[in-house]
Amino acid sequence: MNAPPALQAIGEWRSLACNGIAALGILNMTDTTAIDNVIPRADIVKRAACIGAEIRNVRLSGDLSDQVIGAINKVLLEHKVIFFRDQGHLDDAEQERFGLRLGKLVPHPTIGATKGNASILELDSARGGGRADQWHTDVTFVDAYPKISILRGVVIPPFGGDTVWSNTAAAYLDLPTPLQHLADELWAVHSNAYDYAVKSRATEADKKHFEEVFTGTIYETEHPVVRVHPETGERTLVLGNFVQRFVGVAEIRQPEAVRSVQSHITSPENTVRWSWQQGDIAIWDNRATQHYAVNDYGDQHRVVRRVTLDGDVPVGVDGRKSVSRIKSAKPQAKAA
Repeated sequence: MNAPPALQAIGEWRSLACNGIAALGILNMTDTTAIDNVIPRADIVKRAACIGAEIRNVRLSGDLSDQVIGAINKVLLEHKVIFFRDQGHLDDAEQERFGLRLGKLVPHPTIGATKGNASILELDSARGGGRADQWHTDVTFVDAYPKISILRGVVIPPFGGDTVWSNTAAAYLDLPTPLQHLADELWAVHSNAYDYAVKSRATEADKKHFEEVFTGTIYETEHPVVRVHPETGERTLVLGNFVQRFVGVAEIRQPEAVRSVQSHITSPENTVRWSWQQGDIAIWDNRATQHYAVNDYGDQHRVVRRVTLDGDVPVGVDGRKSVSRIKSAKPQAKAA
């Protein structure tokens, strides 16, 4: 029996939202053929309907051919986050060499990079700031935030420690039409000096890292809530835990407005969850995703290392670009 017309329409809309650039025709036949000629489609395994694919039988390195790099980038644009098992041969240097094939390395604006590296950020659960257990897009408190992040599993706990990603392009298409039109016009203020008190699991080391390192320089940037993806033309939502407020929205409606849009981004049907193994690599399009590191592994040790690639300044639906409003060093307390 066929579904009622209304349910058919909902199903078609969900399919469009989840298939993203493929359904919209942005990934054309030439792109698809180029991928098939380099990475067999049998080696690209979807992990969820709306986001995520595992690529098998590829050994990542800085020496991959241009054709393989191009195919990896196209699969990334289609699936938003891609995963590779058994990449234990990669060390910090080779992870950065591979990253350079996809773009320009950029360090974290306040934490910097580990010694001797251009971009490597180590997230160690045994140190402050090592558990990114809030929904976010990386570094949106600056204007040209990273376009791609590459994360490597170094020390993986025997249980827990998964990461979840969501598709912000599908989430935009899933918004009711009136909310889409509202989002198209909204701008939001992002800052690294967000309300850290909402992190109920923060340790004293986390709080110290947040106060002395993560917010050592305060950034504040206005982004369009909907940006136009520079490579696919999709409209993607720019929100997450760095959002302070919407511009021009009455204060009393701020929490309601943020939750209304954000809830579409983090809907379980719009996510993919990855269970890490040592040597895994996850690569995500930071312009079209949010992610959350699940803090469910207790005192077990977890270490991952991230490379980020320089992005461009977001452009809204109306053609306006994001603008940085504040960049200032935090006053240092005088020694006693």
